[in-house]
Amino acid sequence: MLTHFTSPSDSNSALVVGAGLGGLAAAMRLGAKGYAVTVLDKLDRVGGRGSSVMQSGHRFDLGPTIVTVPQVFETLWADCGRDFRKDVDLKPLDPFYEIRWPDGSKFTACGDTDRMVAEVGRLSPRDVKGYKRFLKDSQRRYVVGFEGMVAEPMHKAWSTIKVLPEFAKLRADRSILGLAKARVKDPRLQMALSFHPLFIGGDPMNVTSIYALVSHLEKEYGVHYAVGGVQAIADAMASVIRSQGGVIRLGEQIDEIVVEDGAAKGVRTTNGEALAAPLVVSNADAGHTYKEMLKKPKRWIGAKLDRKRWSMGLFVWYFGTKGTADKWEDVGHHTIMSGPRYEGLLRDVFIKGKLADDMSLYVHRPAVTDPTVAPKGDDTFYALSPVPHLGHANPVDWGKERDLYKAKVADVLDGLIPGFRDHLTTELIYTPEDFRDRYLSPHGAGFSLEPRILQSAYFRPHNVSEEAKGLYLVGAGTHPGAGLPGVVSSAEVLGKLVPDAPVQRDIRMAAE
Repeated sequence: MLTHFTSPSDSNSALVVGAGLGGLAAAMRLGAKGYAVTVLDKLDRVGGRGSSVMQSGHRFDLGPTIVTVPQVFETLWADCGRDFRKDVDLKPLDPFYEIRWPDGSKFTACGDTDRMVAEVGRLSPRDVKGYKRFLKDSQRRYVVGFEGMVAEPMHKAWSTIKVLPEFAKLRADRSILGLAKARVKDPRLQMALSFHPLFIGGDPMNVTSIYALVSHLEKEYGVHYAVGGVQAIADAMASVIRSQGGVIRLGEQIDEIVVEDGAAKGVRTTNGEALAAPLVVSNADAGHTYKEMLKKPKRWIGAKLDRKRWSMGLFVWYFGTKGTADKWEDVGHHTIMSGPRYEGLLRDVFIKGKLADDMSLYVHRPAVTDPTVAPKGDDTFYALSPVPHLGHANPVDWGKERDLYKAKVADVLDGLIPGFRDHLTTELIYTPEDFRDRYLSPHGAGFSLEPRILQSAYFRPHNVSEEAKGLYLVGAGTHPGAGLPGVVSSAEVLGKLVPDAPVQRDIRMAAE
């Protein structure tokens, strides 16, 4: 049965489902190619997982907080005839972050090699030589894994096959934790050199050592914070889209991507409205796209996704504190509190699906860099704990565990910001159930599919869909994967796959 669309399809029209960073970047690139773009999102503001909420004068940045490789944004803006640095205020951080262990020891990460070598020597003098080898490992993996693959289409098997010899040389079959263990002997340093995949949903014990490239990214390009949070980047992207003549419709959830005669024809909203376009880009999770929005998948993708491994879930406690701007002076913008177990906790979270009593936390305190996040003199925090996703055999019942786990998190936080509970003014908690409901993320996974080697590149859902002509995917669930550089680069891949609009429009590029 053919769908009755509310407006006829225009060969220049394009629909983007989801206003996350990947969807917004896709809309910008399509707009620059001459398409009349409409972006639809179920939330009340743009940004997706990178959006924010205001509560009692505090801005809670809900998702990513660290900006690495700002060049991906600069390139995106330049390709749209704009200057990213004029639209977004990025502040380089020094130090990047601090890691703390239960024994009281600390490791401060920065972009200066000499200072980093000194930090390693302070913790474990015997590991300095191995750390320098790890830096070389990281640089080599960056050349192959980032420069050579991230922004390149990987939907054809040959694109992955041709890099296998280099992968073999780099021992891509070895995990990043395995590589760290081969280079340094101190367990604290093994953790410090291998934890980075957790920020894109990967288990350091199982994801490929290619992800050691993140250490080179940090060293080469720095770690930055966007004033106004990642929300400010999303808002700036929306401004570019509108300046191109694009339309952004919020509060619009998509029920179906309409496919007729093997081609995408448009979308249908949950309110029953049908919008026509011959080009549809889904920034929804790949799992949700194939399992929920395509009503009759023809190929293997829908069923095969059931057998994939998904990233961990997240427990995130956002809270504001009053009169604490001058307290806890030794606590900076980014702190990682490593728990008493590293490998054991990873097994609990990723393999066993067990909610453990102990935990590791990432603590975000942005007010030390950006006072706009809190009322004057106050603080805004979030504490993030990796937890099992909801797809394990015995999923966590967060209705029962939410407050119990919060109390355990509070006890750990007292070791970093003692007495903080006496200053609490407002709070918000997200569990994997919230990620499932708010972001339509399968199993409440925080970062879509886990970035294991056989779930990456060609083995990840492709940017150009096999299910329907004119259907494309961007975002964390497709190539190259999660994280700000990944989702923005997925739109760069899209730009290489989609031709210019059939009829070029007169695009208004004036800044708003």
